[in-house]
Amino acid sequence: MQQSFQGNAVARALVFGAALGVATLAGTSAYAKVEGDKIILGSAISITGKYSQEGKNARDGYDLAVKMVNDQGGVTVGGKAYKLEVKYYDDESTPARTAQLLERLINQDGIKYVLGPYSSGTTKAAAPVTEKYKIPMVEAEGASRSLFTQGYRYMFAALSTSEQYLSSAIDLAAEVAEKNGKKAGDVKVAMAFENDPFSLDVRAGVLDQMKKYGMKAVIDDKLPRDLSDMTATMTKIKALKPDMLVVSGHTKGATTATRQLNEMNIAVPLVAFTHCESADLVEKFKKGAEDILCPTQWAETLSYKDPVFGTAIQYNTLFLKTYKDYETVPYQAAQGSAAVLIWADAFKRAQSFDTEKLRDTLAATDLDTFYGHIKFGPAGNNISKPMVLRQIQDGKYNVVAPSKWASHKLVYPRAAK
Repeated sequence: MQQSFQGNAVARALVFGAALGVATLAGTSAYAKVEGDKIILGSAISITGKYSQEGKNARDGYDLAVKMVNDQGGVTVGGKAYKLEVKYYDDESTPARTAQLLERLINQDGIKYVLGPYSSGTTKAAAPVTEKYKIPMVEAEGASRSLFTQGYRYMFAALSTSEQYLSSAIDLAAEVAEKNGKKAGDVKVAMAFENDPFSLDVRAGVLDQMKKYGMKAVIDDKLPRDLSDMTATMTKIKALKPDMLVVSGHTKGATTATRQLNEMNIAVPLVAFTHCESADLVEKFKKGAEDILCPTQWAETLSYKDPVFGTAIQYNTLFLKTYKDYETVPYQAAQGSAAVLIWADAFKRAQSFDTEKLRDTLAATDLDTFYGHIKFGPAGNNISKPMVLRQIQDGKYNVVAPSKWASHKLVYPRAAK
């Protein structure tokens, strides 16, 4: 599948990357990358490298939203209808390459509107470039909270920030403990995190939430650089018998943790991993993935909707019909689609291609989407959308927390598989 995907990705990049001119439209800042009836957005994103699957997810989300916006007439600016296109380059999952390719998109290709890369690390490399050239970037895949402490004015994020990813799992552990007549502070937590900006921010959020309940970490490990072996951590888990295991190591980390829990026949009552969907845990491990908790930016059962896609479940149905290689819609795809909707909304409201006017219009976004509400704080982060927690139950991802959004009851405790 991966080989086929990369071929399709290259083909798409060639189609979207056809040479296009720059319109001479009035404005006080940079001009749009527009020719005829097309507005060209650019993105350096992971087609190869360790984030290739997540990059595919995001790109498929971008492409689906572009198609839907265009099928519904595109965006109208100054009385003229324009279609959207995206020009992609492969950043090879490497931050330095992301920055290099954004320079190319802006300086050589004339791109003035950017869709973000995949991952917090590559987004950290992208933001200084778009900031330097005063190019607005709507990003949907860089969740590190440290991105929003740098004073960037031209970066806007559709997603919830990273410290929220597994904090809801700690809340759930406290709730379960109290329901079973125990103190939340007695919950023993095992943690294992990749040494990257996103995962370290997830860890910080977990620790903050644990402190709130008085919980202690009995294991606090860094995952190995290649994410391929957690034997040392698993051995400690078997000996110390924690009440909960939380892991953040992107797709490979989730795969390794699930595999080794099964291989070593380890039972932990509550297990929560980031990137379950990208890792295809259900398809890879079948019953071995059952009862794992997975934080998500979005779920198809939530009551969100917009005029382009309709409801969350309608988006879910359309995505799976369009992309046959998915069993479940990954949230990276949904938030990628949301980023395109944000750009389309900004063009319509700004009625201009001027980058400064568009920056100010993006900053004032107040938009309902199938993905959730979008409203940016002063730092450019989305301050309106919560995270939810899903559990794999009978091969399905069912929302179990917070209770306000729950569609199913929690299965507890998780036994060895």
